[in-house]
Amino acid sequence: MMNKQHILTKITECGVVAVIRANSKDEAIKICDACVEGGIKGIEVTFTVQGADEVIKKLATSYENNPNVVIGAGTVLDSTTARIAILAGAQFIVSPAFDLQTARLCNLYQIPYMPGCMTITEIKDALEAGVDIVKLFPGNAFGPEIVKAIKAPLPQVNIMPTGGVDLGNIEEWIQNGCVAVGVGGNLIAPAKTGDFDQITIIAKQYVQKVQDARGQNTTDIEIGMGVGQ
Repeated sequence: MMNKQHILTKITECGVVAVIRANSKDEAIKICDACVEGGIKGIEVTFTVQGADEVIKKLATSYENNPNVVIGAGTVLDSTTARIAILAGAQFIVSPAFDLQTARLCNLYQIPYMPGCMTITEIKDALEAGVDIVKLFPGNAFGPEIVKAIKAPLPQVNIMPTGGVDLGNIEEWIQNGCVAVGVGGNLIAPAKTGDFDQITIIAKQYVQKVQDARGQNTTDIEIGMGVGQ
């Protein structure tokens, strides 16, 4: 079983979390496999997918012997759903909004919790509750320039925008100080036509863009950020 710090490190090393929404369990698994094939290490299976806990369980088993891939749960609205996800094998929990009970549950089991926040007040509350990475959501309501504004009074916060992140602006998000980004829509769109190979191609492009933004090459993925500190 991976410890909390290892999970956070894997997510931030890659810098991309794939947000998986799908019309069936089978489609969700195929999308996840295609994203991993493209080099994305953080997989967030949303609870809008029917049977999401079963998808998480299957993926957790499939990637049990791959220490580079971390499987998490998204669109987790309450602590009950979070517990279901953790029991299924979820290694991190993502919410569209901050929920104190979910934060406490995740702290109890040492599972990273990434809640969606929009304001400085919400981010401060999340940090007080022990949150390691704040999901700036929806990112397209702000744009990359908001990150520096947030980090002026809260330089210690680790930010992961989700919503509105695409290949055209991902480098700007990273360069402005985000530790990772969450990507859904345009990454997984080819699933609608069953073109999972195209998802792998797009996934590789996202990972490469993060490396370019950090001034890395593919064999030099090492970032100096204080997750969990």
